[in-house]
Amino acid sequence: MNPAALFKIKGAWQKFSNNHPRLVPFLNAANAKGITPDTIIEVKITYPDGQDLTTNVKIKQEDLDLFVQISEMTR
Repeated sequence: MNPAALFKIKGAWQKFSNNHPRLVPFLNAANAKGITPDTIIEVKITYPDGQDLTTNVKIKQEDLDLFVQISEMTR
């Protein structure tokens, strides 16, 4: 990856982390415990007008295999 682009992304990530201080510890805790088959990941969006949109996925082994493949491609 281009060092200038990496530096720009690092700065943007730092700003994002500062704006959302609970997200990084949450992600670190999830990573420390690990995601295993049968883990359920739920995402909820609450719009300014109060409307909610929620979904979840139950992780399968093939999902984890895909995540590993993507991770290896981005190294």
